[in-house]
Amino acid sequence: MIVAATAGFFLGLSLIVAIGAQNAFVLRQGLLREHVLPLVLTCAISDAILIALGVAGFATVLSRIAWLEPLLRYGGAAFLITYALRSAYSAWTGGNSLRASESNRTSLRTAFLTCLAFTWLNPHVYLDTVVLLGSISTRYAGHELAFALGAMTASFFFFFSLGYGARLLAPLFARPSAWRILDVVIAVVMASIAIKLLF
Repeated sequence: MIVAATAGFFLGLSLIVAIGAQNAFVLRQGLLREHVLPLVLTCAISDAILIALGVAGFATVLSRIAWLEPLLRYGGAAFLITYALRSAYSAWTGGNSLRASESNRTSLRTAFLTCLAFTWLNPHVYLDTVVLLGSISTRYAGHELAFALGAMTASFFFFFSLGYGARLLAPLFARPSAWRILDVVIAVVMASIAIKLLF
């Protein structure tokens, strides 16, 4: 049981650590200290739901719904391209800094919906959580629940560390030039993921 939970934790962590659209968004909001708790909870709970579905065997069902994969792929690509353009524009104009006024702050509703889109419109999330973790959990017959709980714990650990650990970088991001670099990186990450989804 402990072996299964440990395997789930480290595999889940290895899948989620790579920089991606969702992680970049959480990092940005963590730097701004905007709505961090609801956003990290949204990401971690969403992962937990998807991991549970994967371990419960939903991957088999998902593979039989032919129209769902293209819908997620093209919808996700459109969303990522839009966000990439927005980040590129922000980098061009240099509009971000930690000293931004209250009028430039993102509303909780907007941040929450954006976070949901990054999570649920990304086909790679389904591949990692539902398909990959779901299939690997079968290697731990009788201990699938422990494996799933380990992977879920990794998700909570990572997102809380990312969201609340971002403030350690606050002195660096008090400078608008650092924000421009981050926005460029975010734009490139989003655009590259969108291109991979399309091609």
